[in-house]
Amino acid sequence: MLQTTLHTGNANNTIDKSAALALTHLSGADLHDLFARANRIREKYRGHKVDLCSIVNAKSGACPEDCAFCAQSGQSRTDAHVYPLLNRDNIVEAALSAKQYGVRRFCIVTSGKKPSQKELDSICDTISELRKHGLLPCATLGMLDTKEIRQLRDAGLNRYHHNLETSEAFFSEICSTHTYRDKIKTIEAAKSLGLSVCCGGLFGLGESWEDRIEMAFAIKGIGIDSVPINFLNPVKGTRLGNRETLSPLEALKIIAIYRLILPESEIRVCGGRPLTLRDLNSQIFTAGADGMLLGNYLTTQGRNPEDDIQMIRDSGLEI
Repeated sequence: MLQTTLHTGNANNTIDKSAALALTHLSGADLHDLFARANRIREKYRGHKVDLCSIVNAKSGACPEDCAFCAQSGQSRTDAHVYPLLNRDNIVEAALSAKQYGVRRFCIVTSGKKPSQKELDSICDTISELRKHGLLPCATLGMLDTKEIRQLRDAGLNRYHHNLETSEAFFSEICSTHTYRDKIKTIEAAKSLGLSVCCGGLFGLGESWEDRIEMAFAIKGIGIDSVPINFLNPVKGTRLGNRETLSPLEALKIIAIYRLILPESEIRVCGGRPLTLRDLNSQIFTAGADGMLLGNYLTTQGRNPEDDIQMIRDSGLEI
C-alpha cells in the first residue's frame, strides 16, 4: 500500500494531500515501511546531524488568552508558576547551561498576547548578549507587529517562533481570544523582515487527521524553516486536562508524514515527547525528525539532557 500511495508523489519525494491522508491509515508492517521512507528522506535532505534547541520560560502565567491546552492561561486553574520577566543575567545563565550540551538555538518565551515595550527593550538587550556567547537567539513573544519584530531582528534575533497549533478549521475549538489569521499575520511579518521562522503545532487536542494534514500543507505554503511537533501533555486544570495522550506509534506516524510533506524543513520534536513517546523516544529520528528540544518545557519536565545526548549518539547521529 505504501508504494502505491507514494506513486502519487513526484521526483522530489513530496506528496499531495490525498496521498498524505492515505498514509494516515497505515498500520503494522506498512507503518514501519513509512518510517523507513521518512528516514531515507531525512538523510537525503538533512544529513546525519541533529539540531538542538532549548527554551527558557522568561515570563510565566497570568496570560489573558484562553488557549484550551495551556497551563499559563488565566482561565486555567493549575499550579503553573506566575512571575514577571526574568532579567538578562538569569536568561543568559539558562542559555549557557544549555550550550554545554551542544545547544545552538536558545529561545526566550513569554506568556501573554505580547510583551510591553519596556519588556521588549529588555529582551532585545538579552538577545544581543546571547549573540556574544555564540548562540542563535530565538524568541516566542506572541503576536508582534512588524515594528516590534524589526527591533528584535536589529538586536540580533535569528529566528522567530510562532505556532499555528492546528488547522484553521479546528482553531476556534481551542482558542477564542485570537484567531488563526492573527497568527498568520505575525508569521508573515517575521518572514518579511528576513528572519528564519519556526512554526508548527500541537497534536492530541482532539483534532482529526484531516486537520493535521491541512496544517502541514499550510506550513508548506508559507515556507517555514523549522517545524516543531508538540504532543499534548494534559495538565489538570486546563480545558484539555482530561484528554488521553496519543499513542507512541500515532505520534511517530505524525512525524513521518510531516517529513514526507516537508522534506527540506527541520522537523523538530518538542513538547510532550517524554510522556507521549515513552520507550520509543529514540524512534523520532528513524521516523524522520532531525531536531529536538533539549531540557525542560514551559511548565512540564523534560528528559535528562545527558540521556538525550546519549540517545542521539546511540542512534548513530551527530549534534
